[in-house]
Amino acid sequence: MKGIADRLIQTGRLDACGYRNLLNGCDDQTLAYLRNEAVRTACAQFGQNIYVRGLIEVSSFCRNNCLYCGLRRDNTKAERYRLTDSEIMDCCRKGYSAGLRTFVLQGGEDPAFGTERLCRLASQIKSGFPDVALTLSMGQMSRESYQALREAGTDRYLLRHEAADRDLYRQLHPREMSWEDRRRCITDLKGLGYQTGIGMMVGVPGQTVDSLVEDLMYIQETAPEMVGIGPFIPHRETPLGSHPTGSLRTTVLLIAIVRLMLPDALIPSTTALATLSPSGRMDSILSGANVIMPNLSPGDVRARYEIYEGKACSGSEAVEGLRTLEMEMASIGYKIDYSRGDYNGKI
Repeated sequence: MKGIADRLIQTGRLDACGYRNLLNGCDDQTLAYLRNEAVRTACAQFGQNIYVRGLIEVSSFCRNNCLYCGLRRDNTKAERYRLTDSEIMDCCRKGYSAGLRTFVLQGGEDPAFGTERLCRLASQIKSGFPDVALTLSMGQMSRESYQALREAGTDRYLLRHEAADRDLYRQLHPREMSWEDRRRCITDLKGLGYQTGIGMMVGVPGQTVDSLVEDLMYIQETAPEMVGIGPFIPHRETPLGSHPTGSLRTTVLLIAIVRLMLPDALIPSTTALATLSPSGRMDSILSGANVIMPNLSPGDVRARYEIYEGKACSGSEAVEGLRTLEMEMASIGYKIDYSRGDYNGKI
């Protein structure tokens, strides 16, 4: 195992067989070694900085019917909401006053947030706060829509590929959401110059080691600027609601592998990890993650954006808890960086 780990550390890549052997045979000693090397790699690129991004969950409506998601169209028990443009701008003002210089607008694929409205919001945000980076995570769109949003001022786009394994993707999504179109979207985003984020859940029903190997090979080939990896957490009002949660151990292993693969990537410590385990955030930072996204949404809607059950959305997971977050990071030798998180000229 150490030989395979050393090859990844030295070259930043493995073939499919190498990743398969690493995932199948990673003992505790090898895991600790990979995590330590991932932290060393992250610190060599970013110092002891953990970047914060203000997350604004703009809508819990979604036209899609993904089997794992609590926002799915057929969940009639979901408490739906949409933020107004004014509410979104208020969130940005609150975040800016707190020192944040990146905002992330995230939502279900809600027809009420079409290209025209999102372009208007992007322009308003960049006009009001010209020194911030703006990230969108609003799902699959046409290349023309992505281009319009880019021209309106959007810098980054998060669109997790969810599963590089074609068959697994089809098991998790309705027929109208094709694996091919998901990949087309990611290719379009990269081609338009977005700082692009992809990623997947760990432990989703039907996922195998070979599925994860396909994910790693896709990440390696795509070389995204951001990679989000979090554990699967079920929601009772979905077809997958009775399945067990994903593994914390496997999640931090994958974070460490991706950090060694992509030394300068932005890798979030996901809210799902903090929800799964009290130590989840710390464990991910100590595996090479370097981004945290405190919640900026209005307090009365945070719990209603329920992709999975029990979502952590208060305390140090929220903008009100930034000082607590600073102390948590200081306790393990890190400091919060409120900047856009530029690296070597990247936006």
